[in-house]
Amino acid sequence: MSGRGAEFQLKNHSLGRSSDNYLELVKTFTLAWPLIIAQLAVIAINTTDVIMMGWLGPSYLAAGTLSTAILHPILLAGIGLLSVITPLVAQNLATDNLTAIRHTTRQGLWVAVLISVLSIPFLLQIKTIIIFLNLDVSIAILAEDYMSTAAWHLLPAFLFFVLRNFVSAHSDTKVILKITIVAIILNALGNYGLMFGNFGLPALGLKGAGISTTIVNSFMFLALLSYVLTHHRYKKYDILVRIYKPDWQIFAKIFALGAPVGLMIAAEAGLFSIAAIFMGWLGTSELAGHAVALQIAAIAFMIPLGLSNATTIRVGYSYGAQDKKGVIIAGWVSIALGVGFMFSTLILFSVFPYPLVYLFLDPSVSTNMTAINYAVSYLFIVSLFQLADGGQVVAAAALRGINDTKLPMYIAIVGYWLVGMPTAYLLGFVFDLRGVGVWLGLAAGLVFVAIVLILRYWSLTKKLSFN
Repeated sequence: MSGRGAEFQLKNHSLGRSSDNYLELVKTFTLAWPLIIAQLAVIAINTTDVIMMGWLGPSYLAAGTLSTAILHPILLAGIGLLSVITPLVAQNLATDNLTAIRHTTRQGLWVAVLISVLSIPFLLQIKTIIIFLNLDVSIAILAEDYMSTAAWHLLPAFLFFVLRNFVSAHSDTKVILKITIVAIILNALGNYGLMFGNFGLPALGLKGAGISTTIVNSFMFLALLSYVLTHHRYKKYDILVRIYKPDWQIFAKIFALGAPVGLMIAAEAGLFSIAAIFMGWLGTSELAGHAVALQIAAIAFMIPLGLSNATTIRVGYSYGAQDKKGVIIAGWVSIALGVGFMFSTLILFSVFPYPLVYLFLDPSVSTNMTAINYAVSYLFIVSLFQLADGGQVVAAAALRGINDTKLPMYIAIVGYWLVGMPTAYLLGFVFDLRGVGVWLGLAAGLVFVAIVLILRYWSLTKKLSFN
């Protein structure tokens, strides 16, 4: 073949690859944007809680932060465990296996009930837990008020996420967005009424916030359940028919694949929970500042997290169809999108830290200024690990799409608990960098996990083969 002919073929081959990448980018973004908006809407519910807790005062915000530090690892571990329903349904959609999809979703509901029954009694002991951790007793009493009503939202929340994963695997994401937007409004009204005694309701403080949270999550589950039971697309699955009948093989498969995912997410959430306890040792103002910085970081994290749901679907669908090229393109396009999104938040946090913090703590209140200054210093550290945070969550989602969950769990445990947590303690307390040192430890853990997970995906997809 002539040199000109070889050059022509090479250009066409490159163009073809670029076209494939662009097509995957369009498909991923089309699937992802409602999920991203939905994730931002979900965090808007939590953000409303944090803002209104801040209105009650730094002590209430600190108590709410410790409560969520104990609650969130359990919540996120459950959501992670249930997240494997998405790739399992997506893979069965590729082969049009309706029976497997039906059984997977039903057993997902079983799993949701089981983990709720195991988790709620533990959370109701939060006062004892906080006192055991050698934290302020007055904060423990306030935390008990909140958790006595908030713990009950786990059951409807887990049930909602089962159905959310089911419809997401069908690329039906807009309904999730609509339900979540309504939930934001309901939560804001519920908090405003039940926390502060508006609309003729009693002023219950943190207990009112917990009641609102439970009501809103119940609404979200019932709304999505009604949609699934009545929409023509899903009637054929008969999700609730013979719901009492077990399929132990699929039940065990959800745990086998999902438990490592749940533990992986819990490892990360647990690191941030330990950081909250460290901050509680440092003082109420440090803990309040930490709560604000963490909430702002969590809002930004919703973008790659929403994208990661689409990543699992796209990779899982190609994996189920035994399309190696599709698996590779879907994963790398998503990783590039996740890192790219977080670059913009890096700039935002670096340039406008004070206006962001003022959304949570009123600078005109003199008692808030110490917490505000702490929050700004922590937010600078947050800006440093944005790219790693985006990369690790999308890479983990891509690995879930090819049913690789066990080794990523170990990577997360090592990164967060053997790198991040010791670094946070050493820098914060041994080298006396206090809260800044704790946040630098969080950054170290995230960077380690991001690098190793991305290398893991590259290695597996390079060797991937189908019989």
